[in-house]
Amino acid sequence: MIRFDKLWKTMEKKNISTYQLREQCGIDSKTIRRLRANENMETKTLDKLCTILDCRLEDIAEFTKE
Repeated sequence: MIRFDKLWKTMEKKNISTYQLREQCGIDSKTIRRLRANENMETKTLDKLCTILDCRLEDIAEFTKE
């Protein structure tokens, strides 16, 4: 399972809120809801998040065995 728990920590460290992701960066609220629920995510969305947060994929997502 891919988990996005690290995303919220990285956002906090970079001082970026979900409001900023929605309003300034074009990430819609459905996508944020899916990230919170650890649901499937398109790679283009992950790429956009890494660009916005200036980070690597492993800073926002991790694989864990179910």
